[in-house]
Amino acid sequence: MTSEATLGVIAGAGRLPELVVQAARDAGRDVFVVVLDGAGDPARFADVPHAQIRIGAAGRIIAALKAAGVRDLVMAGGVKRPSFATVMPDARGARLLARVATRIGQGDDALLKAVVADLESEGFRVVGADQIAGGLDAPPGLWGRHAPDDQARLDIRRGLEVVQALGRLDIGQAVVVQQGVVLGVEAIEGTEALIARCGALARPGPRPVLVKTAKPGQERRVDWPTIGTDTIDQLRAAGFAGLALGAGRVLVLDRPAIIAAADGAGLFVTGEMS
Repeated sequence: MTSEATLGVIAGAGRLPELVVQAARDAGRDVFVVVLDGAGDPARFADVPHAQIRIGAAGRIIAALKAAGVRDLVMAGGVKRPSFATVMPDARGARLLARVATRIGQGDDALLKAVVADLESEGFRVVGADQIAGGLDAPPGLWGRHAPDDQARLDIRRGLEVVQALGRLDIGQAVVVQQGVVLGVEAIEGTEALIARCGALARPGPRPVLVKTAKPGQERRVDWPTIGTDTIDQLRAAGFAGLALGAGRVLVLDRPAIIAAADGAGLFVTGEMS
């Protein structure tokens, strides 16, 4: 057993929470997981001390983390933003909602920063997933066998300009460009829905490109953009040419598997400095 305090993980959907848990345990650290009801899968943490708690029960979440001796806390995995009319907060959750109410109309990043501040007011130290599970940052350069052609390169530059401009307004982390035309930008629907929607809008000729990167000034410890092999599968199915990621501004789950999947699908993947 390590002398470090137990690491807490608030787990949403996807593989990132599991990678964080495994990295902490490999380092000899005790872990306690709060699985958000309706987002994370408790079966994935059957061999780890955990509790399944609904997102509005902030009092129960905080009490469970404190009872487990948690000081450092990671928020990892996807969570669909709920309607505030359906959250059904407990008393502590109601106080949190009152505290963040002024941020509700300012976008997800502003809201999450307020949630982080609230957790830190309870004595937790919120840390990024990449601080626990290293080696997840997207590296610069071409990753696999396939390279973007001249048109795709132009579309990548256009996409980076658009996603950064929109990011300053706290809108989305991804954009789809084809032949210089913006087919769609990510909003509340998420990247998977964006890919499907833009695949249906694609025109004949050079295929669309997905560009994904963090927003300027985004809170790195929570909601940092993430990709895995499922992203490659979605791009292949939708008929895209490839994927460009902000180097050092996207978390990558199992990069060798992503490269193998992209090579097999004939897609390029690049890390772009922005």
